[in-house]
Amino acid sequence: MRRNPTELEVRVWRNLSNSQLGHKFRRQHVIFPYICDFFCPSKGLIVEVDGDTHDAAYDDRRDTRLAAKGFATLRFTNHQVWDNLDGVVLTIASALREGSDRWSGLPHPNPSPEGEGLSQPHSKPLPLGGGVGVGPVQKPGTCEQ
Repeated sequence: MRRNPTELEVRVWRNLSNSQLGHKFRRQHVIFPYICDFFCPSKGLIVEVDGDTHDAAYDDRRDTRLAAKGFATLRFTNHQVWDNLDGVVLTIASALREGSDRWSGLPHPNPSPEGEGLSQPHSKPLPLGGGVGVGPVQKPGTCEQ
């Protein structure tokens, strides 16, 4: 994982951060064994900014494997970002509109600590002392028959 993004990645991130396109993105997100430049969890959309040294055959294999897991990948060259950032952003926005939601209207399965993704509860809270299973909590070493 790279600590410092390239200048062109910074330009793209300025347009994706803070849900500016209506969806949350993460930067340098791991989908094992890969690291994605940008990832939108709600749409399963990966955005890559490819420099001149990218290996097209490797990228094709990677994209195929990620597609088999349900992820879509948009790739842009450095030249596309440099020469036509507005077109890049419009392409990403279009993919977000056209792509299906991964969770079919349910709240995000791992909501943020700030409560994002909790627009509607999808399960009842567990009873006090409850957890896995049903019934009263027993002290360790006891068995109810």
